[in-house]
Amino acid sequence: MSYGVSVALQAAVYQHLLADSALAGLIGSAIYDEVPNGTIPSTYVTLGPEVVLDRSDGDGSGALHRIEVSVVSDVSGFAGAKAVAVAVSDALTEADLALARGHLVAMRFERAVASREEAANLRRIDLRFAARVQDN
Repeated sequence: MSYGVSVALQAAVYQHLLADSALAGLIGSAIYDEVPNGTIPSTYVTLGPEVVLDRSDGDGSGALHRIEVSVVSDVSGFAGAKAVAVAVSDALTEADLALARGHLVAMRFERAVASREEAANLRRIDLRFAARVQDN
């Protein structure tokens, strides 16, 4: 197994989302690895948790990265957050990402969970993607 592609995969996902015109039209550049201090936009995207499984084979080291990308919004209703989640899903599903280390074999959508965080009056949609990578 190799975890070596993790940083390169995260950087590529982040850059790909920043460059997506549909997503930019909805939230501008409000895509974060960590939400900054101070005033934040009403709706934004964060790169979240990751689970990595060994997928090495006869061709070399590989891994399956299950990555989470979240849409967070304090706008009433889910429609706006869902529009952003759709743009994220469209941008990443079957994306052809160039990695600084290794290469992406496949990127697919696995699931989404929409929830309310009542105490903070937030809508949240957690999208999970599976990225199969080869480290060679």
